[in-house]
Amino acid sequence: MYEWVKSFHIIFMVTWFAGLFYLPRLFVYHASTRDDVSDARFKTMERKLYYGIMAPSSTLTVVSGLWVVYIRGFDWFVTAYWLHVKLVLVTFLIVFHCYLGVLLRRFSTNLNLHSHTYYRWLNEVPVLVLIGAIILAELKPWQAL
Repeated sequence: MYEWVKSFHIIFMVTWFAGLFYLPRLFVYHASTRDDVSDARFKTMERKLYYGIMAPSSTLTVVSGLWVVYIRGFDWFVTAYWLHVKLVLVTFLIVFHCYLGVLLRRFSTNLNLHSHTYYRWLNEVPVLVLIGAIILAELKPWQAL
């Protein structure tokens, strides 16, 4: 059972990250658009990505991750110090996800405050979190012996 839940956790995480990478990229292009047709197209794409893919994927990632912890047990959780650090990264990622939702609402009401350059830099945030989370999950530093 553990292997199945962990496999689905990884699948959901990959799907979520695909959205976390793509939505800021859409914002880059949306911030540069000047015509109504493109503006409407980007609003539709962003909304469908956020609510149709990212929201369910993020929820399923968190639920399946908690399920993995439940299967492994409380004693394992207490001594898996690397996981505590990973959970801080996941919490940051959830906040980042919600911030993208704020930006989405700003675009949807024509109240974007940032240039395409801002979104290009914003696009790098999930890369850093992904690197950290994978290193923690794979190398398990601070694992109690």
